[in-house]
Amino acid sequence: MNMIIPGIHHVTAIAGDAQRNLDFYTGVLGLRLVKLTVNYDAPDTYHLYYGDGQGRPGTILTFFPWPGAPRGRLGTGQATLVSFSVPALSLDYWQQRLSERGIEARGSYQRFGEASIKFADPDGLPLELVANGDSDSQFVWEKSTVPVEFAIRGFSGVTLTEAGYEQTAALLGEVLGFRVQGEAGSRFRFEAGAGGPGTRVDVESVSDEARGRVAVGTVHHVAWRVTDDDAQRFWLEDLDRRGYNVSAVRDRLYFHSIYFHEPGGVLFEIATDPPGFAVDEPSEALGSKLVLPSWYESQRDLIEATLPRLILPLTAENPWRS
Repeated sequence: MNMIIPGIHHVTAIAGDAQRNLDFYTGVLGLRLVKLTVNYDAPDTYHLYYGDGQGRPGTILTFFPWPGAPRGRLGTGQATLVSFSVPALSLDYWQQRLSERGIEARGSYQRFGEASIKFADPDGLPLELVANGDSDSQFVWEKSTVPVEFAIRGFSGVTLTEAGYEQTAALLGEVLGFRVQGEAGSRFRFEAGAGGPGTRVDVESVSDEARGRVAVGTVHHVAWRVTDDDAQRFWLEDLDRRGYNVSAVRDRLYFHSIYFHEPGGVLFEIATDPPGFAVDEPSEALGSKLVLPSWYESQRDLIEATLPRLILPLTAENPWRS
């Protein structure tokens, strides 16, 4: 049984307006709307999943839109930066694309030998595009609004901001099996699995920032991958034995999840790769309609009446807007 954590499964954040979020991530960043569903714990709220063409683990950024909710505050005990991988020599294209749409992109920055640009989504969530020479071309949506040669190729990594890094570093290295890949000032880079884009987590140690507050424009949790239910069960038992307050396994339909807080306060999830996003609609139709888990189907009329109406991306698979 393979217990190794290969890298990032998905990242979930909080948005404000659902339509604005949808337009930005599909229309500007060129990601696919992989799944249009609801928050299983609060079905009066959408859960929007974006990723590559198949919704592969390591490409998925998800959002809970909370219209009218207050802005969050970036600070310690948070994942404060979501970094995407793009091909080498593509940053000039992205600088121009973002500028044409009125989005300020800062950079180019150099970190651990890689250039990047930083910007924010419409709710202020900090994002980064990292020019990775070893970005994986399989993690591309060929029908993106962005040309394939420049398109996002899943995650590069995430950054955790912590009041101190020692306990978080111990969890990552001594418990979860990540390796130290580099150090730059107060930033420490760890890699999981085979390393490279999609496996990285930077721990940024700061002492003069206030604690963050999770709300609109911030990351809710970071999910790490495991191959199957057996591997997840191993981590549940191992973390429980070490004194972490781990949740029971929760069925998210497209993956199974357990949750716990790392020592600095960031909510971590360990999610299974299977069964994937094609369990309730064909791969070619992903994201083309609202799908509900079986336990909410009897409430579909009420749920649809409660949710704000969305104009979906116009694609070959979804040739009409609803």
